[in-house]
Amino acid sequence: MRHNKIVVGITGASGAPYALRLMRHLTDAGIEVHVAISALGRRLLFDESDIRRCEPETLVEGDGCSLVTIHNDNDMGATIASGSFLHDGMVIVPCSSNTMASISAGITTSLVHRAAAVSLKEGRRLIIAHRESPLGRIDLMNMDRLAQAGAVIAPLSPGFYMRPESIDDLLDFMAGRLMDLLGVEHDLATRWESSPTR
Repeated sequence: MRHNKIVVGITGASGAPYALRLMRHLTDAGIEVHVAISALGRRLLFDESDIRRCEPETLVEGDGCSLVTIHNDNDMGATIASGSFLHDGMVIVPCSSNTMASISAGITTSLVHRAAAVSLKEGRRLIIAHRESPLGRIDLMNMDRLAQAGAVIAPLSPGFYMRPESIDDLLDFMAGRLMDLLGVEHDLATRWESSPTR
């Protein structure tokens, strides 16, 4: 049963454009997007996308902003912190190593952490879109631990087989891959063909 609701966490690893592009495509598909942004995620949105105030209108342009709800990352009583909040999955994009480590250890000091922990305990899809490089042994151990707990690890590493010609193409590729993992239909160019049309 689909609920047409996706939870998006934004943390402080470089990659704000990935989060913004994903939210735009989700709302274009008519999906409700519930957002939690860490303090470093807010700084990231400013540093990389000049977003000074995190509001629906600044995260998603046009009519799609009516589908966006922003939750205070310090509000552990927000709806997305409860297992009774039914949704179709959560994606943390970008996901910092610090956030990944907290979730792996079961530490929930923010709403992003808590919503992720709830997604895991309720058996809902949790996608970790990690964006730091290189990976240290601790990162790899945390990824393994999360994968064993049911999370999907989806590093933000766009492919080139679609012959991207712009940064937008790279962003759309990753947004499409994340939407695939969330079970959201789209028409973005992400499908491999052995003999692509040039």
